Amino acid sequence: MAISPSSEPDIVRLGLLGFGNVGAAFVQLVVQQADTIESRTGIRLEVARVGVRNLSDSRQKQLVQGVMSTDVQALVADPDVDLIVEVMGGIDPARDLITYALKNGKPVVTANKTLLSQFGAELFAVSDSCGVDLLFEAAVAGGIPFVRALRESLRGEPIRRVMGIVNGTTNYILTKMTEDGAQYADALAEAQQLGFAETDPTADVEGHDAAAKAAIIASIAFGAHVVAADVYCEGISSITAADISIAHRLGYVVKLLAIAEQAAGSQDVAVRVHPAMVPITHPLASVRDSYNAVFIEGDAVGSLMFYGRGAGGMPTASAVLGDVIDAAVNLRKGTHADIGTFTQVSIKAIADISSQYLLGFDVADKPGVLHAITGVFARHGVSIRQAEQEGIGEDARLVFITHAARESDVQNCLREFGELDAVKKSLGFIRVIGE
Repeated sequence: MAISPSSEPDIVRLGLLGFGNVGAAFVQLVVQQADTIESRTGIRLEVARVGVRNLSDSRQKQLVQGVMSTDVQALVADPDVDLIVEVMGGIDPARDLITYALKNGKPVVTANKTLLSQFGAELFAVSDSCGVDLLFEAAVAGGIPFVRALRESLRGEPIRRVMGIVNGTTNYILTKMTEDGAQYADALAEAQQLGFAETDPTADVEGHDAAAKAAIIASIAFGAHVVAADVYCEGISSITAADISIAHRLGYVVKLLAIAEQAAGSQDVAVRVHPAMVPITHPLASVRDSYNAVFIEGDAVGSLMFYGRGAGGMPTASAVLGDVIDAAVNLRKGTHADIGTFTQVSIKAIADISSQYLLGFDVADKPGVLHAITGVFARHGVSIRQAEQEGIGEDARLVFITHAARESDVQNCLREFGELDAVKKSLGFIRVIGE
């Protein structure tokens, strides 16, 4: 219901911490959407103060002239600031600033995945005890609004698994390797040239960025205390064009997935990030370039997928603004969004997780080789679903896809394969997800 034009707007003054791509885009959106937000909510958002590191940046002067400050502590403490928006990133001083704001009755909206993946439970407890919002839609998948769905729409749903492509850099690289046949190094260089990858891409390509997001996803999906250090993490730097080619021939696409799951009736939570072969018919297989998607599996609702831009100034700022509107409305109503409690759970080790696997070997093409290899599988209780041979003679290669098996058993197989004379080279393995 629209607010009458004669009604006086309720002004909520924002203190913005950080003014990079997301902060600048957020200010633009507030200015552009202020009238619409007011007409729908009766609240007028105003950017009252902006905390920056460097006052000399010309872009900063143009967009927020007269409200910039390098004294972020004073900004948070300012009685004329009603609500804090934190897009500065990192642990310090963000952790202390957010805590101070919450304890002084100021809601906080943050996009800080690193902070929440390590200290989320602590900050949520402060938020609840103080009765003010701590909202974080933009911390996990940029502009994709799925955190709110987990927190609200699916709050009563027995969720069994959440898995997704939550890092645009790695998805862009894997897309180029899949569609153009590019080698990993060439695809990474192109991603850097286009601005999809940092000069130092370690956090992205080794899976650390996705692991931080996976910890937050697991915490919200299962009400569990999960931190980034609990997440098993593998990146994509060891994926080769040959891996991509084999997967494609067998009807799969290789993606870097963040996976959080909890079996029915179990208190154990499994959280991991690693490359996986996804069937080409699965919805996640069609997520290309720098796009993100999150796939949720629940007992009652079945399967849901959220898709969109997982990064970038404007998409992320859009998610931040949505949270700011909710927090501003709640502030004026004297209420807040209760995130609930986080229970201590056992984190399931990667060795105890069951999956299907693709394994490949360069072998000597002679009688008895296949028997020797299948004998190893049998001794460790790993059942073969599919097998094929590529090439002959010195170029012979055997490729297997297993039925679901415990990772520890598959690792034991790999160790024994390394001792077989018939196996010239083990090509490692890739987990198969989404069958």
